[in-house]
Amino acid sequence: MNEFITIENNVTSEFTEKKSKFIGNLFYVETSNEAEELIKITKKKYFDAKHNCIAYRVIENGQIVERFSDDGEPSGTAGSPMLNILQRNNLVNVLIVVTRYFGGILLGTGGLVRAYQNSLLLSLENTNKITKCLGEVLEVILEYSDFDNFQYYCKNNKINIIETNYKENIVCKIELEEDKKTKLMKDFKQKNIKINNIKELYKKYITKSI
Repeated sequence: MNEFITIENNVTSEFTEKKSKFIGNLFYVETSNEAEELIKITKKKYFDAKHNCIAYRVIENGQIVERFSDDGEPSGTAGSPMLNILQRNNLVNVLIVVTRYFGGILLGTGGLVRAYQNSLLLSLENTNKITKCLGEVLEVILEYSDFDNFQYYCKNNKINIIETNYKENIVCKIELEEDKKTKLMKDFKQKNIKINNIKELYKKYITKSI
Protein backbone atom coordinates (compact mmCIF):
# COMPACT_ATOMS: atom_id res chain seq x y z
CA MET A 1 0.00 0.00 0.00
CA ASN A 2 1.59 3.24 -1.18
CA GLU A 3 -0.73 5.65 0.61
CA PHE A 4 -3.66 5.73 3.01
CA ILE A 5 -5.93 8.04 5.03
CA THR A 6 -5.48 8.36 8.79
CA ILE A 7 -5.86 10.92 11.61
CA GLU A 8 -3.50 13.75 12.45
CA ASN A 9 -3.69 13.62 16.25
CA ASN A 10 -5.21 11.74 19.19
CA VAL A 11 -8.50 13.10 20.56
CA THR A 12 -10.97 12.40 23.35
CA SER A 13 -14.71 13.05 23.09
CA GLU A 14 -17.56 12.61 25.56
CA PHE A 15 -21.35 12.65 25.50
CA THR A 16 -24.26 11.30 27.54
CA GLU A 17 -27.15 9.20 26.23
CA LYS A 18 -29.99 8.35 28.65
CA LYS A 19 -27.67 8.83 31.64
CA SER A 20 -24.98 6.53 30.18
CA LYS A 21 -21.68 8.35 29.68
CA PHE A 22 -19.67 7.49 26.54
CA ILE A 23 -16.01 8.50 26.39
CA GLY A 24 -14.29 8.03 23.04
CA ASN A 25 -10.50 7.91 22.82
CA LEU A 26 -9.22 8.00 19.25
CA PHE A 27 -5.55 7.14 18.66
CA TYR A 28 -3.11 7.13 15.77
CA VAL A 29 -1.24 3.81 15.87
CA GLU A 30 1.27 2.13 13.58
CA THR A 31 1.14 -1.52 14.71
CA SER A 32 -1.32 -3.94 16.26
CA ASN A 33 1.04 -4.29 19.24
CA GLU A 34 0.88 -0.54 19.81
CA ALA A 35 -2.92 -0.67 19.55
CA GLU A 36 -3.15 -3.54 22.04
CA GLU A 37 -0.91 -1.72 24.50
CA LEU A 38 -3.04 1.42 24.28
CA ILE A 39 -6.16 -0.69 24.85
CA LYS A 40 -4.62 -2.03 28.07
CA ILE A 41 -3.65 1.46 29.21
CA THR A 42 -7.10 2.86 28.46
CA LYS A 43 -8.87 0.01 30.23
CA LYS A 44 -6.67 0.57 33.25
CA LYS A 45 -7.48 4.29 33.20
CA TYR A 46 -11.23 3.57 33.14
CA PHE A 47 -11.05 0.47 35.34
CA ASP A 48 -14.36 1.29 37.02
CA ALA A 49 -16.31 1.34 33.74
CA LYS A 50 -18.40 -1.64 32.73
CA HIS A 51 -17.44 -1.58 29.03
CA ASN A 52 -14.38 -0.53 27.02
CA CYS A 53 -15.27 -1.37 23.41
CA ILE A 54 -12.65 -1.18 20.68
CA ALA A 55 -12.01 -1.26 16.96
CA TYR A 56 -8.83 -0.72 14.99
CA ARG A 57 -7.28 -1.04 11.54
CA VAL A 58 -3.51 -0.99 10.99
CA ILE A 59 -1.16 -1.69 8.12
CA GLU A 60 1.38 -4.43 8.80
CA ASN A 61 3.62 -5.94 6.11
CA GLY A 62 1.53 -4.26 3.45
CA GLN A 63 -1.73 -5.81 4.69
CA ILE A 64 -4.58 -4.30 6.71
CA VAL A 65 -5.08 -5.95 10.11
CA GLU A 66 -8.46 -5.41 11.79
CA ARG A 67 -9.85 -6.18 15.23
CA PHE A 68 -12.91 -5.23 17.24
CA SER A 69 -14.48 -6.12 20.60
CA ASP A 70 -17.91 -5.51 22.19
CA ASP A 71 -16.40 -6.03 25.68
CA GLY A 72 -19.57 -7.37 27.25
CA GLU A 73 -22.10 -5.37 25.25
CA PRO A 74 -24.60 -7.41 23.18
CA SER A 75 -22.87 -8.96 20.17
CA GLY A 76 -22.64 -6.64 17.19
CA THR A 77 -23.66 -3.46 19.02
CA ALA A 78 -20.29 -1.76 19.63
CA GLY A 79 -17.01 -2.95 18.10
CA SER A 80 -18.32 -4.05 14.72
CA PRO A 81 -20.35 -0.87 14.03
CA MET A 82 -17.31 1.24 14.85
CA LEU A 83 -15.08 -0.87 12.62
CA ASN A 84 -17.61 -0.40 9.81
CA ILE A 85 -17.20 3.38 10.10
CA LEU A 86 -13.41 3.07 9.89
CA GLN A 87 -13.81 0.85 6.82
CA ARG A 88 -16.31 3.13 5.08
CA ASN A 89 -13.99 6.10 5.59
CA ASN A 90 -10.94 4.11 4.40
CA LEU A 91 -9.19 4.95 7.67
CA VAL A 92 -6.18 2.89 8.78
CA ASN A 93 -3.59 3.11 11.53
CA VAL A 94 -6.47 4.20 13.75
CA LEU A 95 -7.69 2.83 17.10
CA ILE A 96 -10.95 3.78 18.82
CA VAL A 97 -11.69 2.85 22.42
CA VAL A 98 -15.16 3.85 23.66
CA THR A 99 -15.74 3.60 27.39
CA ARG A 100 -19.30 3.37 28.69
CA TYR A 101 -20.41 4.19 32.21
CA PHE A 102 -23.87 2.64 32.51
CA GLY A 103 -26.51 5.09 33.69
CA GLY A 104 -29.20 2.61 34.66
CA ILE A 105 -31.39 2.96 31.54
CA LEU A 106 -31.23 0.28 28.85
CA LEU A 107 -30.60 1.65 25.36
CA GLY A 108 -31.58 -1.42 23.36
CA THR A 109 -29.46 -2.88 20.58
CA GLY A 110 -30.28 -0.10 18.11
CA GLY A 111 -29.57 2.56 20.70
CA LEU A 112 -26.24 1.00 21.57
CA VAL A 113 -25.17 0.82 17.92
CA ARG A 114 -26.03 4.50 17.41
CA ALA A 115 -24.31 5.55 20.65
CA TYR A 116 -21.02 3.79 19.88
CA GLN A 117 -21.02 4.99 16.29
CA ASN A 118 -21.79 8.55 17.44
CA SER A 119 -18.90 8.40 19.89
CA LEU A 120 -16.49 7.51 17.09
CA LEU A 121 -17.98 10.09 14.70
CA LEU A 122 -17.71 12.79 17.36
CA SER A 123 -14.05 11.95 17.86
CA LEU A 124 -13.42 12.02 14.10
CA GLU A 125 -15.00 15.48 13.92
CA ASN A 126 -12.41 16.74 16.40
CA THR A 127 -9.34 15.70 14.43
CA ASN A 128 -8.07 16.23 10.89
CA LYS A 129 -7.81 13.48 8.32
CA ILE A 130 -4.45 13.30 6.57
CA THR A 131 -2.93 11.18 3.83
CA LYS A 132 0.19 9.15 4.56
CA CYS A 133 2.36 7.95 1.71
CA LEU A 134 5.41 5.74 1.39
CA GLY A 135 8.52 7.84 1.77
CA GLU A 136 12.11 7.49 2.88
CA VAL A 137 14.43 8.71 5.63
CA LEU A 138 17.90 9.88 4.53
CA GLU A 139 20.98 11.04 6.37
CA VAL A 140 22.55 14.21 5.00
CA ILE A 141 25.98 15.56 5.93
CA LEU A 142 26.89 19.15 5.11
CA GLU A 143 29.05 22.08 6.18
CA TYR A 144 27.85 24.53 8.82
CA SER A 145 28.10 27.34 6.26
CA ASP A 146 25.64 25.53 3.96
CA PHE A 147 22.99 24.71 6.58
CA ASP A 148 20.84 27.83 6.12
CA ASN A 149 20.63 27.25 2.38
CA PHE A 150 19.79 23.60 2.97
CA GLN A 151 16.96 24.52 5.35
CA TYR A 152 15.61 26.91 2.73
CA TYR A 153 15.84 24.19 0.08
CA CYS A 154 13.96 21.73 2.30
CA LYS A 155 11.21 24.23 3.03
CA ASN A 156 10.71 25.01 -0.65
CA ASN A 157 10.69 21.34 -1.64
CA LYS A 158 8.52 20.14 1.27
CA ILE A 159 11.26 18.00 2.81
CA ASN A 160 10.99 17.51 6.56
CA ILE A 161 14.15 17.77 8.70
CA ILE A 162 13.38 15.41 11.59
CA GLU A 163 16.73 15.47 13.41
CA THR A 164 19.83 17.68 13.41
CA ASN A 165 23.14 16.82 15.07
CA TYR A 166 25.92 19.37 15.37
CA LYS A 167 29.21 17.50 15.06
CA GLU A 168 32.31 18.19 13.00
CA ASN A 169 29.79 18.75 10.24
CA ILE A 170 25.99 19.13 10.36
CA VAL A 171 24.32 15.70 10.23
CA CYS A 172 20.60 15.77 9.44
CA LYS A 173 17.94 13.13 9.15
CA ILE A 174 15.28 14.07 6.64
CA GLU A 175 12.07 12.41 5.49
CA LEU A 176 10.62 12.94 2.05
CA GLU A 177 8.37 11.47 -0.61
CA GLU A 178 9.83 9.35 -3.42
CA ASP A 179 9.47 12.02 -6.12
CA LYS A 180 11.16 14.60 -3.90
CA LYS A 181 13.98 12.15 -3.23
CA THR A 182 14.54 11.86 -6.99
CA LYS A 183 14.83 15.64 -7.29
CA LEU A 184 17.16 15.88 -4.27
CA MET A 185 19.50 13.20 -5.62
CA LYS A 186 19.57 14.92 -9.01
CA ASP A 187 20.34 18.30 -7.45
CA PHE A 188 23.05 16.68 -5.31
CA LYS A 189 24.73 14.98 -8.29
CA GLN A 190 24.54 18.12 -10.41
CA LYS A 191 25.83 20.18 -7.45
CA ASN A 192 22.78 22.45 -7.46
CA ILE A 193 22.81 22.12 -3.68
CA LYS A 194 25.85 21.92 -1.41
CA ILE A 195 25.81 18.60 0.45
CA ASN A 196 28.84 16.50 1.39
CA ASN A 197 27.08 13.15 1.44
CA ILE A 198 23.63 11.52 1.36
CA LYS A 199 22.90 8.09 2.84
CA GLU A 200 19.64 6.16 2.45
CA LEU A 201 18.45 4.83 5.84
CA TYR A 202 14.96 3.27 5.64
CA LYS A 203 11.51 3.61 4.14
CA LYS A 204 8.51 4.73 6.22
CA TYR A 205 5.05 6.17 5.85
CA ILE A 206 5.09 9.97 6.06
CA THR A 207 2.47 12.69 5.88
CA LYS A 208 1.83 13.55 2.24
CA SER A 209 2.53 17.16 1.38
CA ILE A 210 -0.18 19.30 -0.17
